[in-house]
Amino acid sequence: MNMVVINGSPRKSGRTGMVARSIASQYGAKLIDLSEGTLPLYNGEDRQDLLQSVKQLRKAIREADGVILCSPEYHNAMSGALKNALDFLGSDEFKHKPVALIAVGGGGKGGINALNNMRIVMRGVYANAIPRQLVLDPSCFVSGTLTETAAQQVEGVISELKRYMKAFEMLKVQYE
Repeated sequence: MNMVVINGSPRKSGRTGMVARSIASQYGAKLIDLSEGTLPLYNGEDRQDLLQSVKQLRKAIREADGVILCSPEYHNAMSGALKNALDFLGSDEFKHKPVALIAVGGGGKGGINALNNMRIVMRGVYANAIPRQLVLDPSCFVSGTLTETAAQQVEGVISELKRYMKAFEMLKVQYE
C-alpha cells in the first residue's frame, strides 16, 4: 500500500518535520516536505497547473492509498504552508481516500484546532479523514525524538489508517 506523509511545517527543523520524517522512514511512506519551499503561493491561475512542483504533488496524492497530514498549530489552525498545498489539490486527488491527521502543539494551547481545521478541509475535498487523530505536545519529545508512549500513539494512528486503506482498496475495485 502506498502511503504519503506531508510535513506541513514551513520550518526546516522542528518537531512536525521530525514526526513526518520518522513516519516516512519507519512506515515506508513517501515524504512531501513543505519546508523545502518548492510550492508557490496558490493563486488559482491555470498556469500554476504547469509547474513541476504542483504536478508532483498532485501525482503523489492521486497515487496514494492513504495520506498522513502533519501540521503545527499556528493561531488555532493548521499551518499556512499546509493549507496552501491543499489548495492545489481537490477531489480528483482525495475522493474517498483515507487521511490521518496529526497536529504538533507547542504554544500551550494543544493542537485540537489544527486537527479540526484539517478535518474541515478534508471534508471539502471529499476525503475520508479517519476518526483517530493525534496531538503531540512538547512532552511527547525528548532530545529530538518521540517518547515511547508518543511513538505508540503514532503507531495506533498508522494502524487505523492502514485498515481504512484496505477498505479504500476494496471500494476502488468495486467502482472500477
